[in-house]
Amino acid sequence: MTKAQRADRSYDGDRFLENLLMRGILPIIPPRSIRKVPVHPDYRHYKDRNRVERTFGKLKQQRYISTRYEKTVLSFESFLTLAAAHLWLESFVNAV
Repeated sequence: MTKAQRADRSYDGDRFLENLLMRGILPIIPPRSIRKVPVHPDYRHYKDRNRVERTFGKLKQQRYISTRYEKTVLSFESFLTLAAAHLWLESFVNAV
């Protein structure tokens, strides 16, 4: 399985792309408008980045997660897991 890095246009720099390629990571980054020769990524894989960002946005809407009242990493990860499970279960309840 090939490793891939999905990022937005702000990461479309030559040094960053070269660094990824030297590590054996396939960059899936859309080109900026200033590129003379744009390299178009696989947009089907790029859609996954949007899905992950929307999930983080939904998690941040829960006040307990966004303010991070927990003092230890373990308790914060536990609440994050509970919030993710809550979002996952909501998708089943609202499904037809």
